[in-house]
Amino acid sequence: QVQLLESGGGLVRPGGSLRLSCAASGSISTIIAMGWYRQAPGKQRELVADITSGNSTTYADSVKGRFTISRDNAKNAVYLQMNSLKPEDTAVYYCHARIRVRTGGAVFAYWGQGTQVTVSS
Repeated sequence: QVQLLESGGGLVRPGGSLRLSCAASGSISTIIAMGWYRQAPGKQRELVADITSGNSTTYADSVKGRFTISRDNAKNAVYLQMNSLKPEDTAVYYCHARIRVRTGGAVFAYWGQGTQVTVSS
């Protein structure tokens, strides 16, 4: 059983910053990649940023230059530093991980429970 525990959401004014954290626990052989998705009311869930075990990163165009994803392999954790936040960044942010639970086994996708980020004056 694998669990993803998120923290760090909240209410912030436009132009402000927040840092999201997510730690994976449980039966883990290899974490292939970790990342963050978000879902705003009435919209589809979208990729925000992703980082592989080799530290290759992917960002949505809308957050490039403002958000930074990083990873601590020793802690099975991923972080999202969000700067220059805008009202359109308001959404529930979900941690996502692709994990191999057994050596040589299949890779499964896991989701956190979500954390609310609200950008408003």
